[in-house]
Amino acid sequence: MNRLAGVTSPYLLQHADNPVDWWPWEPEAFEEARRRDVPVLLSVGYSACHWCHVMASESFEDATTAAYMNAHFVNIKVDREERPDVDAVYMEAVQAATGQGGWPMTVFLTADGEPFYFGTYFPPAPRHGMASFPQVLEGVTSAWTDRRDEVAEVAGRIVGELAGRSLAHGGGEGVPAEEELAQALLGLTREYDERHGGFGGAPKFPPSMVLEFLLRHHARTGAEGALQMAADTCVAMARGGIYDQLGGGFARYSVDRAWVVPHFEKMLYDNALLCRVYAHLWRATGSELARRVAVETADFLVRELRTAEGGFASALDADSDDGTGKHVEGAFYAWTPAQLRELLGDDDGEFAARHFGVTLDGTFEKGASVLQLPDHGGDVDAARVESVRGRLFAARETRHRPGRDDKVVAAWNGLAVAALAETGAYFDRPDLVERATEAADLLVRLHMDDVGRLARTSKDGRAGANAGVLEDYADVAEGFLALAAVTGEGAWLEFAGLLLDTVLDQFVAEGEDGALYDTADDAEQLIRRPQDPTDNAAPSGWSAAAGALLSYAAHTGSEAHRTAAEGALGVVRTLGPRAPRFIGWGLAVSEALLDGPREVAVVGAVGDGATRALHRTALLGTAPGAVVAAGAAGGEEFPLLRDRPLVEGKAAAYVCRHFVCAAPTTEVDQLAAELGVAE
Repeated sequence: MNRLAGVTSPYLLQHADNPVDWWPWEPEAFEEARRRDVPVLLSVGYSACHWCHVMASESFEDATTAAYMNAHFVNIKVDREERPDVDAVYMEAVQAATGQGGWPMTVFLTADGEPFYFGTYFPPAPRHGMASFPQVLEGVTSAWTDRRDEVAEVAGRIVGELAGRSLAHGGGEGVPAEEELAQALLGLTREYDERHGGFGGAPKFPPSMVLEFLLRHHARTGAEGALQMAADTCVAMARGGIYDQLGGGFARYSVDRAWVVPHFEKMLYDNALLCRVYAHLWRATGSELARRVAVETADFLVRELRTAEGGFASALDADSDDGTGKHVEGAFYAWTPAQLRELLGDDDGEFAARHFGVTLDGTFEKGASVLQLPDHGGDVDAARVESVRGRLFAARETRHRPGRDDKVVAAWNGLAVAALAETGAYFDRPDLVERATEAADLLVRLHMDDVGRLARTSKDGRAGANAGVLEDYADVAEGFLALAAVTGEGAWLEFAGLLLDTVLDQFVAEGEDGALYDTADDAEQLIRRPQDPTDNAAPSGWSAAAGALLSYAAHTGSEAHRTAAEGALGVVRTLGPRAPRFIGWGLAVSEALLDGPREVAVVGAVGDGATRALHRTALLGTAPGAVVAAGAAGGEEFPLLRDRPLVEGKAAAYVCRHFVCAAPTTEVDQLAAELGVAE
């Protein structure tokens, strides 16, 4: 076992028995490189990364390759999910130098952490014009030994270019207005795939944050085109192979533009975001498909990713044992017609093949198909479908399961808390609200200290040493705010406030008109302090913080939080019209800003039927970003409840903007009309 044996990251533990003498990211590793006068080989990946496993098998488990690495480098292995700051800084360098990025990321550094050579996956032998990993190692060693001045010059130039980059985010120009959001919608329309839904070509990723923007834009403006793009994309994904037709939940992305063949890894953040999107689509339209997918995805999260401590694991691998001892991508999920007939009998096997689009040629590899849900038109024998589906799911449970990354990431658990709380509230599933509460409890108990500082990860009830980054504070606060709205428990608002005060104290860029950094001002200093307002697989910490700050300000009236949110949204004014696909959450938060957001106070006796009806109606409102506080009249848990009396002794709802309120109502129908509740 090497030095990774004592860490908490499941990804690093997968490399603990490599013959490579791996170090974790720590100062001692760089001191060792300086002492030995050798470069650092930095390898960054994550547990569910298919090509990370391939490179490990081909190179890091090879004794000859490992011996060369040990002799000529100090080798550092980083889990990008555990250290997103390290990943972001060096990925920026890789992308700037090569025009592309990905994982595994391979970067060669000086002992001062300065990068001078980059790549991603390297094969063990030359392939398709790509140098082999041994050739790369030898070339870097030669340059380090014979051309050290050239290496130092390259490293210094790269660091200087990174440090000199300024982020022209436009914060000083004010918040985005109607015009910028309309231009963003027009830009999305141009990139929309009218045939298959979604945006762009292959590979195609679920556009979760953009879908939230489209739903909010429709709710605020009535733009039918925005709703149609969101609804059609959601239907296409739900019927495609990217959605698990047996067990619920979404794969990371589709390798084709029609959502047929997924890259099979399942990530917590994708499923939390998509669960919420489908719940919000149902809220806007009443779509039965949206309801089913939201509930099935929530059940997938609880069944497959919930940990013994009550949190949620990070991911399921794409690969699993195909029954022969060989790990194969998609082995757990794919089916052939023969397998269906063998399991279900000829009649039901043929029915299942037709219903799920399983063909003789196959849609995947070796004649196997990924299950889809083609639109057959007409009536479907629902009972027969459920019978077949149940038997297939039970049979699949006997297959070798994909590996699970049990690491609990604070940010992604915050997203899961929000999704489960809202889905549970919408669909009368108190068990889902309870699971959300248990995950939130874990975040407070294990990840959060008394002054509002977060640990990013934990595993097996043990918090990691790595500090939370901006997305952790923002997404956990978002989850707490959603849970407060659903449960009426003001403690979650207080916890969110602690986290957001830390954002104001530690992450705001001084003198940069609302800009935010991804790391706290007392975090480990890297060659560049990472800062990025654009969404990637999940909302950027920048946009997520803007959303949580705005919601908290709506709850409390805090001008400091409102001002910070507005400052952060200045970037949307610049990027929204130019690159709407990559700032979807910022656009969604901007919709909330333009709408108010509305502040809804529901006052009445806890447990009273009229109070519950008004509370549920408030939660079902589509008004973008509306905040909801429910509790006894004059209650102290929520500022919105103070000085809000009952109306003639009855439960009542107050709908306000900027704390200027319309007349209170005791009628569900009137409240529904004020908040845009779908009929």
